Amino acid sequence: MSDPRVKKLGMLLVKYSVKAQKGENVAINASPTATPLVEAIYEEVLKAGAVPVLRMAPDSLNEIFYKNAKRHHLTELSPYSMAYARMMDCFINVYSAENTKALTGINPKKQVLRAKANQPLSKIISKKRWNITLFPSNAYAQEAEMSLSEFEDFVYAATFCDRKDPLAAWRKVHNDQAKLISKLKGADEIRIVGPDTDLTLSVKGRTFVNSDGQRNMPSGEIFTGPVENSADGHITFDFPICYQGREIDGVRLVFRKGRAVDISAEKNEPFLKSMLAADPGATRLGELGIGTNRGIDRFIKMILFDEKIGGTIHLALGRSLEGTGGRNKSAIHWDMIKDLRKGGAIYVDGKLFQKDGRFK
Repeated sequence: MSDPRVKKLGMLLVKYSVKAQKGENVAINASPTATPLVEAIYEEVLKAGAVPVLRMAPDSLNEIFYKNAKRHHLTELSPYSMAYARMMDCFINVYSAENTKALTGINPKKQVLRAKANQPLSKIISKKRWNITLFPSNAYAQEAEMSLSEFEDFVYAATFCDRKDPLAAWRKVHNDQAKLISKLKGADEIRIVGPDTDLTLSVKGRTFVNSDGQRNMPSGEIFTGPVENSADGHITFDFPICYQGREIDGVRLVFRKGRAVDISAEKNEPFLKSMLAADPGATRLGELGIGTNRGIDRFIKMILFDEKIGGTIHLALGRSLEGTGGRNKSAIHWDMIKDLRKGGAIYVDGKLFQKDGRFK
């Protein structure tokens, strides 16, 4: 029997997240593992009068690509890719990995080259309506140390698709986060403190974005782009960075005048340093995010969920995000999470804003 929560998620993505309109071209990118959700999205796009443009490819192609790609495959974009990005009005991307470790053995230099080549594509897409979501798979359930049914319950609770009216729930998230953003209007200095952490940065003149399920599903965060030369101090992150099959754990960064001048990790430090050598912007902050989603109460090794955990903050090294006023440019955007729920705090211009993960 089909899961009614899958149909709700499809409806939510089309009606709320990308707001597909009659006559628009809606890109749907997924793997065959996500077929039930793709069918739900496809149906909703048609109901909206829009045109579904479907690209489904097995995840195994990523490994084949990196193992066999010649240099021009890594450094050049095909005319088709650029034309596709320009012709689409909105994008729905569905994660549904069958093997989260498939790219562990790939040379990171190849991944850096590909990330640089994709920058023009990302720039086009970032100015349009887009959403990234996840369809529960056994691979993600194993990473989260859950059965598939448990993981499905977790995902649909985090997206509010276990509720009668998920659209109303996300509108409430928007309103609640708008109140937080209003308290940050005109802020300058942000100070983050916690175990082995004391970091200050400036957000003067920058904009906090209300991430309410329209770009990511699930969501539940507010974020901005720090002033590029402002970060000063040190921070130790509490959860691993999980990136294309690798885990980088025990990350500690020391910042001076906005740049990470001391970079270390307890696990996979060489890979971390190789990625952060991608370009000059890779060692500067492109994002400060504050997680607000209390329905996401545990780390599952999936950044789409983990960065939204209520009571955490995340900092991203690399590219600034659209709409924040951030100016940092880089081929990478790497989110790293600090858990403030036990002994952490955020101060805004010297005043306590959050203590132990709870807003004051």
